[in-house]
Amino acid sequence: MEYISKMIGSAALDGIFEIPPMLRNRTVQVIVLPVNSEVAEEPKRKINFDFLKDKVPPLPDSFFDPLPEEELQAWGL
Repeated sequence: MEYISKMIGSAALDGIFEIPPMLRNRTVQVIVLPVNSEVAEEPKRKINFDFLKDKVPPLPDSFFDPLPEEELQAWGL
């Protein structure tokens, strides 16, 4: 397996990785390894929320009505 390794200042990785505070302003070793393309990706799971449809009451029509002017002023809107 081929790889590369390089010693660099951690500031060069800023914007690429979030550097933990204990590694900032230090020399770090970066190792680049190839990804094994033969590994099968795990299939994405679809979450079924149908079990909730009988337990959650529907929203009342008044839910979508605008707030009264007094409440908008109280929230500074």
